[in-house]
This record gives sequence, structure tokens and C-alpha cells, in this order.
Amino acid sequence: MKVVLKDLTKKFPGRDRRNPGDVIAVNHFNFEIPDGKLIGLLGPSGCGKSTALNLISGLLQPTEGRVYFGEEDVTDIPAEHRGIGLVFQNYALYPHLNVKQNILFPLQNLKGKDKLSKEEMIEKVMEAARLVQIDGLMERKPRELSGGQQQRVAIARALVKRPRVLLLDEPLSNLDARLRLQTREEIRRIQKETGITTVFVTHDQDEAMSISDRIVVMKEGVVQQIGAPQEVYDSPTNLFVAKFLGTPPINVFAGQIRENKLYIGADMVMQTGGAADRDVYVGIRPEGFVRNDAGALRCRLDRVEVMGRDISLICTNEAALSPVVRAILGAQSIPETEHRKEGDFVTFSLLSRKVFLFDRKTEERIYFGERSL
Repeated sequence: MKVVLKDLTKKFPGRDRRNPGDVIAVNHFNFEIPDGKLIGLLGPSGCGKSTALNLISGLLQPTEGRVYFGEEDVTDIPAEHRGIGLVFQNYALYPHLNVKQNILFPLQNLKGKDKLSKEEMIEKVMEAARLVQIDGLMERKPRELSGGQQQRVAIARALVKRPRVLLLDEPLSNLDARLRLQTREEIRRIQKETGITTVFVTHDQDEAMSISDRIVVMKEGVVQQIGAPQEVYDSPTNLFVAKFLGTPPINVFAGQIRENKLYIGADMVMQTGGAADRDVYVGIRPEGFVRNDAGALRCRLDRVEVMGRDISLICTNEAALSPVVRAILGAQSIPETEHRKEGDFVTFSLLSRKVFLFDRKTEERIYFGERSL
């Protein structure tokens, strides 16, 4: 089911007496979610992603704009009649019901032509349970389940009606790190098997990038960038997106463009191919550094962290906006660094495709003719 959002806006009454006026939680959101795709709504807390999800679900009514499921305008249709499946952050399972009864509950409320026989309901419940691999836990109560199992019950309950659209609001936030990894892979598998159009809300960019067909990065109610995860990572449209995506995060330096050359501090690190002279922020992905004794960028070594196949050089640079600069190198670079001591200078050349320039005032991306030195 294709989902189309047209100028979707949600305003809430302001509570701040010093700054009266409405709070705009979602600001003119335009997006078409293709049929059968998994879309990640991504951004920090308070960016409007959960509000956008609630507008799609019908739990909130938009101040402006329309929501379409396929060609049908569902803006004024109540949530219970939109054909959605919704999984909340806290799962919202009924504690007095067992797993089977929790999954069965939505089917028992069907009326009219949608009403099912008892045998049909049980068949659908078992089908949903097998899909999320909890068919051996049907008699247990929620308190007898692990967090990951409870989450699967919530997904099965959302899927049992075969919704037109599946909405997941931070469904993994209560799980430990290992279980989060396992469960997000399960969500992707389930979505692929069912082919249900899915919107996944998260503040964790690793989750969004690993399972989404496309991601939508939001900030303060405004969409910053939409695209395939790798596309957004490789070509961020502004400094916010560049800093939000990536683990470890991008390294940001204060720099200048002068006479077609990029300077970080006193080091001339790259030709800029015609970009106008100005002050800039320079973003360099951790994997964009190459250890090179003849390299242009100098940093002072703090320590070396060995991480299996990779190593990280933790450095400092006076032009960096963060306390440390992290460069990730291949393990073959270890011999080159063993003789280095804390406080020594190390020099790097840069991979131009991993270097991004942003205007110092607007923080918008500056495109230039990259060439690494």
C-alpha cells in the first residue's frame, strides 16, 4: 500500500509564556512511501518523527495537509478504520492475557463482513505466531516472556489483521544491544516476507540504516534529507545530517577556502576546484584518513585502539570542533604506528569522497571538484 503525505503539518499550543505561539512538531512534510517498502523515520528526540507516525496512523489529526493510502484520502478516517498495525515502544500487551489471547484480541473486535469464525481466527493467530517465531509460547503471560519475546508478540498482534500499513514506534529501545541487533534483523525478515508497507521510527541511526529501504532524517519538525541509507551517508545535504549519521561520528574541523585550496588550521589539505573563498566546516569520515608520512593533515597522537580487523588512531587537532579526532585504518597499518608515541605528530592524506564542506553560517553543503592530496 502506497502512503502519500502532502504538506503534513502539526501544531500544538505553546506553553512558554516568554515565547508565546504554537509549537510546530511537523512542518510541511511531503513524502511518498512506495508500496511494500520499509521506511526509517530518523532523528533526535523531539524532532517530530513520532508525531509524524501518529498522523499517519490517525491517532493525531493534522493541522494542515492530507494523508493518502493509495488513492484514498484517509485524513479524516479514524485510526481503527485505516487498516494499520501499530507497535508501541512499550509493546502495550495485556498482562492478564496469554500470548495467544493477546494476538487474538484484534480479531475478536472485527464486525460485519470482516468478522471471522473461531477457526479462522485461530488459524490467523497461529500464522502470525509462526511468522515471528513464538508459536511455542502461546500459553505464557507477558510477565513470563523476555523483552525480545514480548516485542514479537506485539508485532504478531499488529500483523494478525494483515494491515495495509505497519507502523513501528521505537520498538527496540527497551532491548539490550545484542537483542536489538537480532530483533531488527527479524523485523526486516518479517517485512520482506509479508510485503507490508512499513514505517519504522527510531533515533538510532544504525537501526535505520541497516534495515530501511529509504530513510527520512528529521530535525525540529522539518525533513532534512530523504534517500537510500548509503546515499544519505555518502552525500549528506547539510552538517546536521553528516553529524547525525555514522558510527563513530564524522570528524568536524573549522577550515577555510582560500584561492581554490582548503586549509585546516595551517595545513593545506585539498584543492577545492573553483569554490569561492570563505570560512567552512570540514567534515571527514573516520574511514577517510590514510596514514601517510607525506600527508598534508597533521594531528597529535593520543592513543591507538586495536579493534580486530581495524585500528583507530585517537588524535587531537586544534581546528577540530570535538576533543578528539578518530581515524579508522586497516589492521595492516599497525606496524606503521607501533613506533609512534603519545604526543607525536601523525600525518594523513585524505580520501576526497569522504570529505565534505559546509558553509560556516548556513551549515549547508558546499559542492566542489574534489581531489585528494
